[in-house]
Amino acid sequence: MGNARNIAFWVILFLLILALFNLFSGGSVTSSDRSVSYSEFMTRVEAGQVSAVTLDGERVLVTGADGSRYATVAPKDDTLTARLLAKNVEVRAEPQESSGFMSLLSLWLPFIVLIGIWIFFMNRMQGGGRGGAMGFGKSRAKLLTEKQGRVTFDDVAGIDEAKDELEEIVEFLRNPQKFSRLGGKIPKGALLVGPPGTGKTLLARAIAGEAGVPFFTISGSDFVEMFVGVGASRVRDMFEQAKKNAPCIVFIDEIDAVGRARGVGIGGGNDEREQTLNQLLVEMDGFDANEGVIIVAATNRPDVLDPALLRPGRFDRQVQVPNPDIRGREKILSVHARKVPLGPDVDLRIIARGCPGFSGADLANLVNEAALMAARIGRRFVTMDDFENAKDKVMMGAERRSMVMSEDEKKLTAYHEAGHAIVGLSVPQHDPIHKATIIPRGRALGLVMSLPERDQLSVTYTKYKSKIAMAMGGKVAEELIFGKENVTSGATSDIQQVSRIARAMVTQFGFSDLLGNVDYANERESYLGTASGGTSHSGNTQKLIDDEVKKIADEGYETAKRILTERMDDLHRLANGLLEYETLTGDQIRKVIAGEPLESGSDEGPKDTGGSGVVAIPKTRARKPKAPDGSAEPEPLA
Repeated sequence: MGNARNIAFWVILFLLILALFNLFSGGSVTSSDRSVSYSEFMTRVEAGQVSAVTLDGERVLVTGADGSRYATVAPKDDTLTARLLAKNVEVRAEPQESSGFMSLLSLWLPFIVLIGIWIFFMNRMQGGGRGGAMGFGKSRAKLLTEKQGRVTFDDVAGIDEAKDELEEIVEFLRNPQKFSRLGGKIPKGALLVGPPGTGKTLLARAIAGEAGVPFFTISGSDFVEMFVGVGASRVRDMFEQAKKNAPCIVFIDEIDAVGRARGVGIGGGNDEREQTLNQLLVEMDGFDANEGVIIVAATNRPDVLDPALLRPGRFDRQVQVPNPDIRGREKILSVHARKVPLGPDVDLRIIARGCPGFSGADLANLVNEAALMAARIGRRFVTMDDFENAKDKVMMGAERRSMVMSEDEKKLTAYHEAGHAIVGLSVPQHDPIHKATIIPRGRALGLVMSLPERDQLSVTYTKYKSKIAMAMGGKVAEELIFGKENVTSGATSDIQQVSRIARAMVTQFGFSDLLGNVDYANERESYLGTASGGTSHSGNTQKLIDDEVKKIADEGYETAKRILTERMDDLHRLANGLLEYETLTGDQIRKVIAGEPLESGSDEGPKDTGGSGVVAIPKTRARKPKAPDGSAEPEPLA
């Protein structure tokens, strides 16, 4: 529609310019005619050298006896015609049209052209089309077409429950009689809730591809403007468009940008955003019926949404879109691997077991990184080694082999990481050790990866205590080998991890006998309806919390010290193995500790053991404080 208006504008502009040109140039003497003075013209008339003339107002177009053509301008002379006839000159006269309209046109045409150009450029500067000068309050919802590639439910994997919920909405649009004969009504809205990268927007695109009905898409931020009333106007216009195309689906991405709870915070909220939300609430379920218009929205922050937006009748369904489990990860990998030539040794199930906690976007990035690595070294297909290297890069960062480390730093790093590994192998209920390396990756000088054998939904008290002891193993190893006075700051991230886990055990998980089963982490005191930002427990309770946290951390330190003291020979063997091979897998670590020889070629780096991999919290000795990566289990927060 916008392109048609632009073309029409330029056509009209061209015609106006052409008319203006003809107005000022019409009837002018051609380049082949020459001009002579009036006195010379009369001399030629008297000499019989003129055969015909054409009178056009003040102009006289002359044809000579020899066939020549020229022109002159005659003054006001009432005897001219008589004198020409006396000399037998053929006289013709051109009719003179009324000049009123042409004069008016010649006066206003330049101004009309300038005004048209000004309106055109103002429209372009304000976005054109619906967002232009005359459409500031119009909706910015886009009607999704199949020009960029149709997405269906076959392209969505790993979130079967969410897909089933939305397939029912699509079926309702296709065959409403199937449900209405039993009294069922079509849902008015579905809210997709889940962490970033789990496929909420992809699900919405799949609905568009499957439903075969008009599908409008818009972002929550497109409603928000600095001018009061614009957002509400855009909401009204969006629903007007939707009603004209019903049955249809409207997808609002990141709805938390406009749907935040009203009246929250000091001084209330943004008035324009609240008015936009009010209009959205009325349009979704007000006095006017909205038959055939289904709202699908996505957010990763459902906790900040207004309760009125979440009630049945507006968003009848909240569809959870979580991170996929192992079967879901395998299906997602198979979807993303369709366009990638895979080698015969690639087993997607092993790769899926090796990355619990990955979202759909993480898995897509993993496949892409593996393909890039294979292409970089000139392979014709992607092998299992490429996937392993890509997984290490995604989870731990790229290797920094060019980083210069002294022999003393390498030795200290080797003992630090060996301390983590030995303690991890000795404590109960700890995840198996998957890999240890002293090759710098990202901001870490070395790390140890521990891998859960399966997806974990809950964590025991014993396992948390084991994680704390393993995290303290690096610092304890430095103290035992190099002395307390030579301990480095490399355990910064380990101490951060220990503090976070211990504080969560005390304040959130109810693992302290002194403090009992009370949530001390999320309690906040409220005065006059506004959050004060302080905790509601007393100073004595806070001291008890600090003492319990320190007690748990100290117990982990003592556990790590006891284990490494008892297994000092194993610590030396593993540290020497890391200095020789730089990277060891879990099986190779056990062989080194047992004094068994490694198979040939292991100095080229560890191969995949086929074990269950994972995103574990890397135990690093970074020189700067480093936030550890998230583990497969729920991340404790202090």
